[in-house]
Amino acid sequence: MIIESILVIFFAFVLDFTFGDPKNKFHPTAWLGSLIAKLTPYAKNSSENLEKLGGIFIILVSSGIVVSLMIFLNIGIKLITADYLYIIISVIGCGILLKTTIAIKGMERHALAVVDALEQNDISSARDNLSMIVKRNTKNLDKNHVLSGVLESISENTVDGITGPLFYYAIFGLSGAFVYRVINTADSMIGYKTDIFKNVGWFGANCDKILNYIPSRLTGLIMILSAMILGNNWRKSYEIMIRDGRKTKSPNAGYPMAAIAGALGTKFEKIDHYSLGDGNISFTKDHVKSAISIMKVTSVLFCGVIVVPILLLLSYLGWWIYA
Repeated sequence: MIIESILVIFFAFVLDFTFGDPKNKFHPTAWLGSLIAKLTPYAKNSSENLEKLGGIFIILVSSGIVVSLMIFLNIGIKLITADYLYIIISVIGCGILLKTTIAIKGMERHALAVVDALEQNDISSARDNLSMIVKRNTKNLDKNHVLSGVLESISENTVDGITGPLFYYAIFGLSGAFVYRVINTADSMIGYKTDIFKNVGWFGANCDKILNYIPSRLTGLIMILSAMILGNNWRKSYEIMIRDGRKTKSPNAGYPMAAIAGALGTKFEKIDHYSLGDGNISFTKDHVKSAISIMKVTSVLFCGVIVVPILLLLSYLGWWIYA
């Protein structure tokens, strides 16, 4: 069974590197977003405590639907296929589904779209493209802060869009990867600390913090190894991650961002929030390309150094969840 799990990951990576993300109308994450958006009005209430309960309701219902679909899909394939066909169809089906929880090529496309706009001196378009991958207000950012936002997004989304889902796939199978995606999507949609969502999004935001605690730190360490392989400054990457990893408001986002800031010898700055690294806030397309390379190598190394050993250990202990 361990071989099948590894094949699922391999197939998911091949699909992602080859095709990237499907259009929104076909993407399960977009469906999850629609489900969360439809449930959110039911959670709104004049009572703070009832709104928090509503936020719990959103996560539990969304996660329950996802886990149920994974289980029914697995049972359905078993019922209609022979044993050898079940393995083949499961690997292909699970590989396709796991791919939808990760976004390596998609992140690369979004990042390069910002860079291309800047190369055409279209700062307005660059800001608009950046707003698709960051939570901050991009309207008044200058060129360097736009590029800083791209680099920070690549760093943080290496966890949210790649290593996080893979980590929970290793432990809980496809259901784990999709529940992680439910919580991560809910956090990005309603996890903001505003008057509108501060109560409804409270549970999802805290679940996201808990789920990302281990993956973010492991990812930062793997980024240092990636920097070493790629010839970046891995010693500085380690130094800055240890020193600046806790400077962000998020308890997790700072570690991968600081690791890449150190590796590239630059400084990431979110105005009035944080400053990570010792370099200058002066970026080029080469910085973005280097960050993308670190993201890709980190993704592969994370599977080899973290995910596969977890699968082997859990398989040895008799713990194995496929769907």
